[in-house]
Amino acid sequence: MSVQTVRLSRDALIEKYDGRAPRYTSYPTAVQFSDEVTPEMYAGWLKALPDDEALSLYIHVPFCSRLCWYCGCNTRAVNNHGPVAAYVFYLEKELLALHKALGRRRLRVSSLHFGGGTPNMLTPEDLRSIMAALSAAFRFSGGLQMAAELDPEILTREWVATASVNGLSRASLGVQNLDRKVQAAVNRIEAFDHIADCVRWLREGGVTSINMDLMYGLPHQTVANTLATVDSLMTLRPERISLFGYAHVPWMKPHQKLIEEAALPGASERLDQFDAAAERLASEGYVGIGMDHFAVPEDDLCQAQAEGRLRRNFQGYTTDAAPVLIGLGPSAIGSLPQGFVQNASQELDWRKALDHEHLPVARGVRLSADDRLRAEIIERLMCDFAVDLAEVCARDGRSPRELVHEIARLEDFAADGLVELDGFRVRITEAGRLVVRSVCAVFDVYFREAEGRHSRAL
Repeated sequence: MSVQTVRLSRDALIEKYDGRAPRYTSYPTAVQFSDEVTPEMYAGWLKALPDDEALSLYIHVPFCSRLCWYCGCNTRAVNNHGPVAAYVFYLEKELLALHKALGRRRLRVSSLHFGGGTPNMLTPEDLRSIMAALSAAFRFSGGLQMAAELDPEILTREWVATASVNGLSRASLGVQNLDRKVQAAVNRIEAFDHIADCVRWLREGGVTSINMDLMYGLPHQTVANTLATVDSLMTLRPERISLFGYAHVPWMKPHQKLIEEAALPGASERLDQFDAAAERLASEGYVGIGMDHFAVPEDDLCQAQAEGRLRRNFQGYTTDAAPVLIGLGPSAIGSLPQGFVQNASQELDWRKALDHEHLPVARGVRLSADDRLRAEIIERLMCDFAVDLAEVCARDGRSPRELVHEIARLEDFAADGLVELDGFRVRITEAGRLVVRSVCAVFDVYFREAEGRHSRAL
């Protein structure tokens, strides 16, 4: 953090800017989704897709072998394979309904992402069955990027071998923190030696990009055990590191009430943990990507950032430029030119829709011209920490003077050395990167901080 540009102390910055703000993996955010988007409307959007446009697929697997108490995902812990087998059966039914809505066209897929939950709760046979169903409904391009989010504790060499044969090229391992006291406090015990085995299996399987998810702000977490975790993982040299702040929202995720709030670090301690980890990663040659990702210089995330084509979606920062994302599975979100759609979050509701051969969409939001303009502004700020409002508005046939109210609200950030304004050009300073979500919220016409529906900004 540059002393020359910061006009607030750390404590003053926290007091002033540590409100609540969205993470902006979409705009409008999921808070704005409603039942105005129906299965019939979604079917019309799918039918309108051109034959030659590549798309991305996201498959949500809502199961885990254990429930991590910090988790904010739509998932549940199961101790037998029965629910997973039933899920695979219904996922294939959803693929049939989707294929029908597409007019039985086999559109081309350039990216496939398995998220969760824990995708490696699927057995190798489950995975083979899903890939066969996907191949019947879609065409996979030669440069397909297939990724999966994995729990190291239950990952096996056999699972990796099956996924690799089916095209797995990227993998993300959830590590969070290696300190046993921290792990016990969030119900996620795992050993470094097994994580190292997982990395070896993935490398042997031809996976060329490995990401490791870390967190800061967990109970009993300190700068020391954060750095010890980073140092251990550096011996494995993953291509990417994600460093997420724990979002304590027990009113939304009741299982987070199992976390001892008194053991959670304060805002200043959280920032110390992030700064220390970021500094150590920089010393190891990693490049900061957006607000919470790091990558080796050869990684395509670094190239995309340097060329101004970094994107942000529900999986975080990405190079995926496909204009269409189709989500499958309970709670999965899709993105189309007309708007966002989300499947029923409860698995029973998702199944019920499919039993009636309906697309299992429960809600979403239609995009207005103003939504699209603000979405581009927010995405550029989240990805590049800068945006030329006049340039963005010109592409939409709009005048940047329509945003004078927002520019006026940025003056306060500028006075504190967090933003630089040059006419209609906005640049977030090095110090201001801490509050990028709050800067983006200035352009969010739906955001109401007092509603308290988002995690804290710092």
